[in-house]
Amino acid sequence: MFQHAAPDRNRADFTPLGHGTTLMTASFADHAFERHSHDCFAVGVTTYGIQRFHCKGTRHDSRPGDLVLFNPDEDHDGSPGTTAGFRYAIWYVPQALVRDCLDADAGLPGQPYFAAPHVTDARMAAAFGRLTRELAAAPRESLRNEAAMRALLTGMLTRHGERPAPLRSPRRVNAACLDRVKDYIHAHSQRDLNSAELAEVAGLSRAHLSRAFSAAFHVPPHVYLNAVRVARAQALIRAGIPLAAVALECGFADQSHFNRRFKGSVGVAPGDWRRMVCANERLRPRTA
Repeated sequence: MFQHAAPDRNRADFTPLGHGTTLMTASFADHAFERHSHDCFAVGVTTYGIQRFHCKGTRHDSRPGDLVLFNPDEDHDGSPGTTAGFRYAIWYVPQALVRDCLDADAGLPGQPYFAAPHVTDARMAAAFGRLTRELAAAPRESLRNEAAMRALLTGMLTRHGERPAPLRSPRRVNAACLDRVKDYIHAHSQRDLNSAELAEVAGLSRAHLSRAFSAAFHVPPHVYLNAVRVARAQALIRAGIPLAAVALECGFADQSHFNRRFKGSVGVAPGDWRRMVCANERLRPRTA
């Protein structure tokens, strides 16, 4: 999994691992991710160079063998920490699969949550690397693969997880009003939303909503909106919808805007992502 030669270009490959999980193996010479978030868990290992990112107000430098652990809706960026670039492998894991790991037998009741986005743990990093290679090589062993994925995720949460703190936001904002804003963003993500509109939904001032939303969900409204749009775009691309139609359907102003925001969040342009993901999925059986 670890490589010693510096990347000479930017590249990302996507492989379905089954059970809704996608593996991304990436090599970036100079690409910088914009501030973004995902609607799923992102669990990975840096394999070369320094992967520099900001999350929760802190700069992190992830080196080879370090774990990167992002919770859903946790905004972050990413760029090379040196001129040598960086590489990493990461799973994008549905929230439902991670929640299913936490039952009474695992001793981890409640909602799953990683305590820190950057952890040094050679043992878990090695286990992640071994299982990633096995999953990529044995896509037909669905039942076995799912059990192995659950075991690894449970181990990571046991060592590096915690139960999330109760919802907190400035001036004791009612959680229900913030949930209304999230639901509204999902329902109207194809439109050009503005802060006044969202503030009216919440019954708050624009400034108060921005602070409360960010405090409650660890991501500001505009970053959350982009994550919703990108996730919907990925689903439509998988369904075979032309990219120009996807851009309009998901609320992007034009193809250039779509390309810029998609690449800033995913690491590759929509057309490249479509070729890599759809080619891999045609070669692999669909699993639950």
